[in-house]
Amino acid sequence: MTSRKLVNFLFKTFIIGGVAGLLISFFVKYEDYATYLNPFDFMEVVGLVLFFIGLGLTFSVVSMTGFFAYLFIHRMGLNLFKSFWPTVQVLLIAFVIFDLIYFPYQATAGEVSVFWYILMAAALLGFGWIVAKRKAKETNKHAFIPALFFMVVITTVEWVPGLQVEGTDYAWLMIAPLLACNTYQLLTLHRITKTDEKKQSNAKSQPVKKASHKQSGASKV
Repeated sequence: MTSRKLVNFLFKTFIIGGVAGLLISFFVKYEDYATYLNPFDFMEVVGLVLFFIGLGLTFSVVSMTGFFAYLFIHRMGLNLFKSFWPTVQVLLIAFVIFDLIYFPYQATAGEVSVFWYILMAAALLGFGWIVAKRKAKETNKHAFIPALFFMVVITTVEWVPGLQVEGTDYAWLMIAPLLACNTYQLLTLHRITKTDEKKQSNAKSQPVKKASHKQSGASKV
């Protein structure tokens, strides 16, 4: 991957995080917007928009950090566990899904029904499953488990600060940019690297073709 494509890749991830943060704020913080829309206060509305865009941009940086950390962890896992690495990833996915249900439920002391935490974990797993299937379809079937691991485990680790805040507003404000950025990064990286590989292979094949033309010309002489 060239430095230009890497910068473009990171910049687009950055923008996606900002846009996702703004869009989710319209639903989560609609009361804040309503306060300044009636009566209309232009400066306050602009301030809110810039704040939530900035929040989304911050979470996009968290997503990018987690993505590059995942690339390192995946390579280390392959070297350490070898053929058992997929099994280890599945076990970690199951452990994280259990944690998403059990510990938040215990923290509320039963005030919130466990059903909501099961629904939250199932939604994250379902979304990750869809993205992982797309990744496997575009690359190979062996990419499914690593992709699911990234979408569930790494996203959850990135989401921990949002889960620790009292209330659910910032949990929603954080998870939307994280999922948007993680999905984009996971489904885009292989497309960029494939393009570069094709260019390199074409560049290598061209001198061979020229040499073969020269040899054919010499044989005719």
